Amino acid sequence: MQARSWIPVVLLGFAAFGCGANKKMLEPTGAAGALKSQFAATAAAGGASSPGAVYTLTNAAGGNAVIAWDRSATGALSAPQSFPTGGNGAGAGLGNQGALALGIGNRWLYVVNAGSNDVSAFGVGSSRLDLVDRVASGGERPISVTASHDLVYVLNAGGTGSIQGFRASPSGTLSPIPGSNRPLSTAAAVPAQIGFTPDGSALVVSEKGTNSLSVYAIGADGVASGPVSTTSSGPTPFGFGFDQTGTLVVSEAFGGGVGASAVSSYHVARGGAISLVSGSVPTTQTAACWIAVQANGRFAYTTNTGSASVVGYAVGNDGSLSRLDGVTATAAGPTDMAFSNGSRFLYVLSSGAHTINAYAADADGHLTSVGPLTGTPAGLNGLVAR
Repeated sequence: MQARSWIPVVLLGFAAFGCGANKKMLEPTGAAGALKSQFAATAAAGGASSPGAVYTLTNAAGGNAVIAWDRSATGALSAPQSFPTGGNGAGAGLGNQGALALGIGNRWLYVVNAGSNDVSAFGVGSSRLDLVDRVASGGERPISVTASHDLVYVLNAGGTGSIQGFRASPSGTLSPIPGSNRPLSTAAAVPAQIGFTPDGSALVVSEKGTNSLSVYAIGADGVASGPVSTTSSGPTPFGFGFDQTGTLVVSEAFGGGVGASAVSSYHVARGGAISLVSGSVPTTQTAACWIAVQANGRFAYTTNTGSASVVGYAVGNDGSLSRLDGVTATAAGPTDMAFSNGSRFLYVLSSGAHTINAYAADADGHLTSVGPLTGTPAGLNGLVAR
């Protein structure tokens, strides 16, 4: 990756339904030189996987950028490097999940620029990112993006709210799909995330303001229709993910109520109908907001920002959820999460400690800490890994 220096920027966040905190951007303190020792236990604790990378966004109002770390086969991260998006962040918390998304074969990286109302596309190389396009998001305040094959959809949270579809070319550029701009269920939706179902036949949007999940069917031409909205099992549905069979796993922040958070699972039909599988299985923690699901679908995890914890769930063959005993991991102010390729390592943004915590995923679903990456800035938004 082509190295760029950190730019100290002050980012102001907001607590959205208990999912966020006000944090000031800090410069890293000795992160590059300390990484090898911080992750020295990785191989012993969890073994190796193929190498990859971890990406997040600064969300800086004065110029958004992707921060990237190369990841070794043992989970260790390289020195951070910055790649400007060409757009602007919001400079404040977005109350979202999915600010970044990897495209076909992890060859492309798509990111939102909430402050300039556009989306940037990067080509992913073995050791760098190359900005290939930047296009208007089709609305105001884009906060979440998702990709399936050559389709890319973005969620706009500003104004009355909308989704917008794009077709990705073989060179990575994005072209708006005519007729794909669709409204949210209401202007008061307060959305958090957009995501394709695994087969790409539908899109799901979580709406905190209406306590609902909205589903859009995707036609052969890539155009979304709908939405069909279903009331969430519990209030404040926030982040979500899918297992390999298409089971939808959703975090429920319960408005940030102390000890009240939960996670639910659903089946999503092609027409947009959602059927409940497991309703509001408690985390016994506070402000469950972000979700990560293993590639094989066996386990799902949620960060509880208000309780400084990560809680794991076993996902049954029928999509049912059962909470693993106790707290799976602890982290100060945990927010976004991402699994590496093959789900060998789980990375968690810890806003309270200015770290990225790395865990090896054990066969029984429990997480073994392999050390924090310290000195990361506050205000980072979104996390994806390969």
